[in-house]
Amino acid sequence: MKGLEMETLEKSAVVHSKTDCPVNSHNEWDPLEEVIVGSVDTAMFPGWSRINEVTVPPGEWARIERNVGGKGVPYPSEMVSRAQEDLAEFVAILEGEGVVVRKVDRTDFSRSFQPPSWGVDCGFCSANPRDPFLVIGNEIIEAPMADRSRYFEAWAYRSLFKEYFHAGAKWTSAPKPQLLDDLYDSQYRVPQSGERMRFIATEFEPVFDAADFVRCGRDIFAQKSHVTNDMGIMWLQRHLGDDYRVHIIESRNPENIHIDTSFLPLAPGKVMVNPDYVDIDRLPSVLDDWEILIPPAPVGNADPLRICSPWISLNVLMLDQDRIVVERRQEPLIRALKEWGFTPIPCSFEHYFPFMGSFHCATLDIRRRGKLQSYF
Repeated sequence: MKGLEMETLEKSAVVHSKTDCPVNSHNEWDPLEEVIVGSVDTAMFPGWSRINEVTVPPGEWARIERNVGGKGVPYPSEMVSRAQEDLAEFVAILEGEGVVVRKVDRTDFSRSFQPPSWGVDCGFCSANPRDPFLVIGNEIIEAPMADRSRYFEAWAYRSLFKEYFHAGAKWTSAPKPQLLDDLYDSQYRVPQSGERMRFIATEFEPVFDAADFVRCGRDIFAQKSHVTNDMGIMWLQRHLGDDYRVHIIESRNPENIHIDTSFLPLAPGKVMVNPDYVDIDRLPSVLDDWEILIPPAPVGNADPLRICSPWISLNVLMLDQDRIVVERRQEPLIRALKEWGFTPIPCSFEHYFPFMGSFHCATLDIRRRGKLQSYF
């Protein structure tokens, strides 16, 4: 039987070697052809909150938890249905613009699980595929996430990734972290004004969320955060090798998590930078010749939990160097994008915010029409 299975796989590899690999994405702006979108269908409010407690303003997590109905419970059905409506609008826009949209497997996140040294009451959800996965060229990289409740989140994507693997994609997983108590700074406190920035994740082992990286061809921009440490950034640089350079964006946001509300390249030579979270004068020198786009202040949104930063407004998705999907009520940003030469595509998405993401978070680029090159 093993011989027959191996023969079948070899034949499959031969067939797919004659076609282009379906996974091909090098930056944030080449024409988008295929994308995975998230799902909120079986979302659970996290039962383990150590990281979440420090990624929202002090004291806010307890309020958010009460509004949902407690920790380790399903999200209220009304929140789920409204988010599904916004997601349906988003998917319709993507498909209407010619993008192939792939959806994840329905997964039970309500189950508790217990590796050798710790346990959690439940998982989270698969709303934000940008968080656990990074696509570099034809390779899908599974991130070693620091959040215990997201330890098995990748299961929702297994069917898709096996399909892409059989079609020629590389499929890599970073070292699965132990997530022992030593990874989390038990003495952590919010840095005061004038103090150096620090985060709850220690250097116990390599951890990172994929959403702490954005791609500009051979140059990758990364930030340290409560879920991404120096060892995690170092692992990715060594894994990618000398063909790539990883540059660090310094954050001054004490609740910092994920780079795509702080720093987002929109097109060759143009990057949108959040002035509240990033010191424009301390950007990497490779950006000296790039146009730094300073967005207007965000419009208040209708997120009932107020779980995301108001700067979730910057979590946009480029369909190419011109078209950009942006939240419908962010009219100042829409006007600014037009002035910068882009074509904004408004879409309602505020009801997705309680699930901790917007357009960039809610998608994973699988194929963009373009090739690897340097822009610096």
